[in-house]
Amino acid sequence: MKKVAVIMGSDSDLPILKPCFEQLRALDIPFEAHVYSAHRTPDEAAAFAAAAADRGFGAIIAAAGKAAHLAGALAARTVLPVIGIPVKSSTLDGLDALLSTVQMPAGLPVATVAIDGAANAAILAAQIIAVEDAELRGKLLSAREEMRRQVLAKDERLAVD
Repeated sequence: MKKVAVIMGSDSDLPILKPCFEQLRALDIPFEAHVYSAHRTPDEAAAFAAAAADRGFGAIIAAAGKAAHLAGALAARTVLPVIGIPVKSSTLDGLDALLSTVQMPAGLPVATVAIDGAANAAILAAQIIAVEDAELRGKLLSAREEMRRQVLAKDERLAVD
């Protein structure tokens, strides 16, 4: 199975990424997490992205706030899918990070999830890897069915007169 790289621009992003780690673990997806900054460690971030495919990664998740150039900087160095998580900061409630992450030039896409949307980033990475992994695809289908069952159970318990 391909691995997922989870890159954060700062260790202060770690609490936001916990749902991502939990989701990857629940799906038994191997992953590595690192702190690389697009601005403070650009050479290291670029080197990681450039070598990621050869190191067995199938997708990269990048979480950053404020200027949030991390996902784009990584996408510039790899053809692996990059998923950006804009991180809410005290400055503009994450809108600055969202716009920095989603506004990529043609030819260098970054898939972007919601502000602080770490769990969905993990699920999207899993779906990308599941294109060629039937076992993982089955786990995703089972998870969807479980969500369906939970919603229907809530519907049954709902008693509106």
